[in-house]
Amino acid sequence: MQHSPQTADHSAAPPAVRWLDFDALPYAHGRPTLRATLRQAPADFQVDEQLGFAPDGDGPHWLLRVRKTDANTDWVARRLAATAGVPARDVGYAGLKDRRAITTQWFTLPASQKAGEDPPGPDWSVLMAEGIEVVEAHRHRRKLRRGTLAGNAFRILLRDVDGDGDDLADRIARIVEHGVPNWFGPQRFGRRSGNLHRAAALFRGERPHGSRQQRGLWLSAARAQLFNEVLARRVADGTWDNPQPGERMQLAGSQSHFLVETIDAEIRQRHADRDILPTGPLFGAGEPLTAFGVAAIEAAVAASFPDWIDGLTRAGLHQERRALRLDPSDLTWDQPAPDQLLLQFGLPAGAYATAVLRELVLTVEPAVDERAAMAP
Repeated sequence: MQHSPQTADHSAAPPAVRWLDFDALPYAHGRPTLRATLRQAPADFQVDEQLGFAPDGDGPHWLLRVRKTDANTDWVARRLAATAGVPARDVGYAGLKDRRAITTQWFTLPASQKAGEDPPGPDWSVLMAEGIEVVEAHRHRRKLRRGTLAGNAFRILLRDVDGDGDDLADRIARIVEHGVPNWFGPQRFGRRSGNLHRAAALFRGERPHGSRQQRGLWLSAARAQLFNEVLARRVADGTWDNPQPGERMQLAGSQSHFLVETIDAEIRQRHADRDILPTGPLFGAGEPLTAFGVAAIEAAVAASFPDWIDGLTRAGLHQERRALRLDPSDLTWDQPAPDQLLLQFGLPAGAYATAVLRELVLTVEPAVDERAAMAP
């Protein structure tokens, strides 16, 4: 598949800072023929976070299962802290969730009562008027840390569906069989790629205003963009799901990976069985982890962003790997009405629903008021 990358004209940044916008990334299964509206209402995009473990039932923390509507995770964490009378920094959660959506996720915060006491706790119902519903409350022994989740279940209703959908069933079958490129979604980069612009400013030696947590988000966004740049080249040359000599293969469901210099029958079978997956780089300090042509692709991307690579290294980040392929689980579809498409599927932690959606349908989102978008 031939791909002529389109780069965005980031007029607010120096000409040397250019990157592929999410909409310009290549398609693994061909450009979709359907168009639809995404997130016409918060209920159209529903996410249910899955921890993968049960509450302890005792301990110095509350473990809360919270359903939030049209609110961002950090704001919900602060409202929970205020209601419980604890510092916001003591609230834990496993991951950020979309704002314009109905999402169910877990939070921890210190219990104010002494160990061994078990009164009902704060009156969480006062938050209902703000779109925050505490569905479950349990005692727990540990604060939740970022990334401590098994995955997410999605229920997405697309409206105003239009176009030729004759290949939809075949397209879904191909995705079930071959997966999709494991892109970092646009949420990682912020509104109008603001996180990337601030990261670029940081790498130029400037001091954009922001907290330590925000600087971490900017660095994370830069790494994610570099990963997408590598993955775009692998999708364009057809090797994103076709292991090459010099590949770094990851054991499915883990962070363990190993170098493969020769692609033999065993490697191909393990890959066909989804036991191992090709990976791409999360750049940082350290020697390259791949070899041969795979290393050449990654080095070419790194050479296009020298300040970014240097900045990530100086920030103390080290080389890591991320799977190039994403396999949605239990992918189903239905048409509640002729102009609607309902999709349901599960994804592992760190994966983006937009990576699946973009292979199925071209989506547009209703314009949002800029000031409202910065509210909770």
